[in-house]
Amino acid sequence: MKYLCLNGPNLHRLGKREPEIYGHETLADVTKDLQTLAAAFDAEIDVKQSNHEGQLIDWIYEAEDGDIAGIIFNPGAYTHTSVALRDCIAGVEVPVVEVHISNVHKREAFRHHSYLAPVCIGQITGLGTFGYQAALRMFLQSN
Repeated sequence: MKYLCLNGPNLHRLGKREPEIYGHETLADVTKDLQTLAAAFDAEIDVKQSNHEGQLIDWIYEAEDGDIAGIIFNPGAYTHTSVALRDCIAGVEVPVVEVHISNVHKREAFRHHSYLAPVCIGQITGLGTFGYQAALRMFLQSN
């Protein structure tokens, strides 16, 4: 099985940007951990990051048209602003799990609403970077 992990704006700065909120692990660390877990289940995962909404939308549609079994998606701030990403996810059959490193419900009020959660199969929030592994494990163990 093949899986996709998408990361939205600013997530290329993990480990440097607000480490008191997002921790000290980098996106390279997250990628390594996901690839190790996937390999243990004889699966593959591709990890991508973009600061551009349209690029993320393109990747979701490519996943739908390809052989991707599930998407782990940390949309960053687009969670709270992007109807376009919501409509994209709603329009594909590939299942998507929304992941957030911090507990968005304990933060500023504007972060409490997700446009994407209603069209995702689940949401993981506040588990740090382990949330990515939890999402992948859910996909791996359900297939």
